[in-house]
Amino acid sequence: MQNRLLSDFLKKSDISDILDSALQGRRLGLNDCIRLIKSDDVYSMGLVANTLRQRLYGDTITFINNIILNYTNVCITFCKFCAFYRPPGHEESYTVPVEDIVKRVATSREMFGITQVLIQGGHNPNLKLEYYEDAFRAIKQKCPEVGINGLSPSEVDMIARVERSSTKEVLARLKAAGMDTFAGGGAEILEDRVKQEISPLKIKSHEWLRIMEEAHQLGFKSVATMMYGTVDTEEDRARHIMKIAQLQEKTGGFLVFIPWSFEPNRTEIQAEGKIKYPAGGLLLLKMIAIARIMYYGLIPHLQSSWLTNGIGMAQLALNHGADDFGGTLIGEEVVSATGARSTELTSDRIIAAIKQAGFRVAERDNSYKIIKYH
Repeated sequence: MQNRLLSDFLKKSDISDILDSALQGRRLGLNDCIRLIKSDDVYSMGLVANTLRQRLYGDTITFINNIILNYTNVCITFCKFCAFYRPPGHEESYTVPVEDIVKRVATSREMFGITQVLIQGGHNPNLKLEYYEDAFRAIKQKCPEVGINGLSPSEVDMIARVERSSTKEVLARLKAAGMDTFAGGGAEILEDRVKQEISPLKIKSHEWLRIMEEAHQLGFKSVATMMYGTVDTEEDRARHIMKIAQLQEKTGGFLVFIPWSFEPNRTEIQAEGKIKYPAGGLLLLKMIAIARIMYYGLIPHLQSSWLTNGIGMAQLALNHGADDFGGTLIGEEVVSATGARSTELTSDRIIAAIKQAGFRVAERDNSYKIIKYH
């Protein structure tokens, strides 16, 4: 009855055929995705995406108690969208020693009960693979119950170049050292025209996808990401979504998709006058809804992206298809470098935000297994 009422309502929409196909569980293609992105009917997309989320998870929304450990800001890729990096030798550059990494994780476990550490940094040519292996082994020895969600394809590529090794061998050694899941950032938009303009020294789209596929072949579960709102077009975003979908159909390795909007503050892109303002909340809700519609039955989880859009928009995202609020992100430095907003939340604030939005709250671990309900 409810589905029939929804279908009747959607008949007025310019994308009613696509939304009806999504409700029927049919796999959608590139042209469908482009039409969704070009449509202004965010309300109908949100209704359908929320219906699909409810089918999967009912009224439960998850979050994780975690920290981000940005181990170095030294970077030689000089991405124009980044306010965090510093070139080698810069007076503000840093690399966190392994003993301090372990100390931060152990203290956070003791104080906050974290179950995940997200480890990401710059492309530092001075760090050998042993640095990462030593850090991961030490974390596992001290805090075996904390999941290590680590690195990105571009960081793995950097390590492989330093070691003159293959990316697959680097991934295998990281797995042996204790890395549990592959964090998978650095995709931005998987279109080389966009990459050439915003991050010309970073790995190309096909290399990101190849390294991600290698990780899946080695048994890693991973994160798929998208950063929109730089010089990308609607078609670029659609092609990005489809490339992720195609890899997922092949490997099944993605646990979650996280879209976020570019924050231009203090970046080279803003200084050049190309992008002055963030993309805004309405586009976030559209991208969240489209992700749930396109990835329904394919990628299980969808994060609400509070980090770049704030708590209020993240709450609305829960009614547009997102089933996970993300993490507490204690210690985050990359987005905070833009000065855009506070980039830490306590678990109490996340729990309150989810409850205010009318949902049941569940705390999860690094593998999306529910630990407890709040």
